[in-house]
Amino acid sequence: MQEDTIEITGFHAHVYFDTASRDVAERVREGLGARFEVRLGRWHDKPIGPHPQAMYQVAFLPNQFAKVVPWLMLNREGLDILIHPETGDDVKDHTEHALWLGEKLELNISFLQRISTN
Repeated sequence: MQEDTIEITGFHAHVYFDTASRDVAERVREGLGARFEVRLGRWHDKPIGPHPQAMYQVAFLPNQFAKVVPWLMLNREGLDILIHPETGDDVKDHTEHALWLGEKLELNISFLQRISTN
């Protein structure tokens, strides 16, 4: 069964970094904030939720996808980035519906499964 893209209410980009690449992540973040109407999330310096390493989230609306994602493709400076839609199904959004720039990291999907069953 095909799913309708109208179910997508927004997108998240999770920009992963470590202590050696935090300054790079800051440059990418500044570039996003300066160029696009995005909502920049907090810095998480340790793994949180399903995310296996430090990251920050960037939230944007569907009409921004065609501008934000190509910019990230060209300006991610070697960082790994998870991009996923918001459809209300966190497990599918982070797995089946996800797009990766760089390395595909191993997410803690059981964390999302626990949340969706509560």
